[in-house]
Amino acid sequence: MITPYYQEVFFTPAECRDIIATAERKQFQEARLVKGHFDEDIRIVHTAWLDDEEETAWIFRRLFDLVLKTNRQHFQFHLDAFAERIQIARYDACLGSHFDWHADWGTGNFASKRKLTLIVQLSDPASYQGGLLCYNVAGVEETASTTMGSVILFPSFVLHKVSQMTSGLRYSLTTWIHGPAFT
Repeated sequence: MITPYYQEVFFTPAECRDIIATAERKQFQEARLVKGHFDEDIRIVHTAWLDDEEETAWIFRRLFDLVLKTNRQHFQFHLDAFAERIQIARYDACLGSHFDWHADWGTGNFASKRKLTLIVQLSDPASYQGGLLCYNVAGVEETASTTMGSVILFPSFVLHKVSQMTSGLRYSLTTWIHGPAFT
């Protein structure tokens, strides 16, 4: 069984605040997913995207180093690209933000090549309620750390969700690492 990799303190609180401030300058946009024709919201969240540019290069370098080391020691997947931009998600209790159970792997241009999902908790857990990142490996639901700056890295086929926000704002950073399709 492949288990997720955790690191309790990956970014410092000051670095997390810097990442959030950078994302706020990029402008967040609604990122809602609706299940088929039933008008059932799977995802209510706002996202901003970070490109690998001078202002954010330090983030990309740190994530790249972590992925290389962790994959070598923990997953041993064949990886070949950071092909997508970094997503910063803002979950807002006033909007009922959440993201229902899903996997980041499947059909489609990017999803079919995703091998690893990396998520960093950017918010202070005292600043919000709800919004818990949960994942399910082998039928066991667990909750990821809420420590500001903590990181979780897991295979993109692992089911995960963010529970509905009940107060405040929660920010997270997500990126996906690509490789040849699983066989």
